[in-house]
Amino acid sequence: MSKARIGIVTVSDRASAGVYEDISGKAIIDVLNEYLTSEWEPVYEVIPDEQDVISATLIKMADEQNCSLIVTTGGTGPAKRDVTPEATEAVCDRMMPGFGELMRAESLKFVPTAILSRQTAGLRGDSLIVNLPGKPKSIRECLDAVFPAIPYCIDLMDGPFLECDESVIKPFRPKAK
Repeated sequence: MSKARIGIVTVSDRASAGVYEDISGKAIIDVLNEYLTSEWEPVYEVIPDEQDVISATLIKMADEQNCSLIVTTGGTGPAKRDVTPEATEAVCDRMMPGFGELMRAESLKFVPTAILSRQTAGLRGDSLIVNLPGKPKSIRECLDAVFPAIPYCIDLMDGPFLECDESVIKPFRPKAK
């Protein structure tokens, strides 16, 4: 069984300012460590909020570093500098709008401003790319909502089999007939 490579990309306009502690990317790693019992390797980057840099990073992680899953955090709001969804859409072969719809619906249970979020997801080659919000609490809420579908999506793309601690998160895989 091959070890899954999972890209974690933190998008922040403070990333290029020098001293920056990335709590969002670390929150994703912590959640994935709780969820996954199969071996996985993080491919981790902190990059500035620039569409060409985001797109290039996603392409590199999907095409060269063979990440079956790429999770971004940040850059999904309505501010002019928030361009992560545009960068994701620019590099994906097909979009998966259900991920964004579910994340917004889940976030609306906690904050009315969830309608301002522009999270999305898409497929590039053998990679699933999922855009998450930037706050660790919101990251957890959104991943709790969408992650049950992610292992099966990776299965359908012939990626590595992601095993989960079902006492923490229960992935959905259809039963064989």
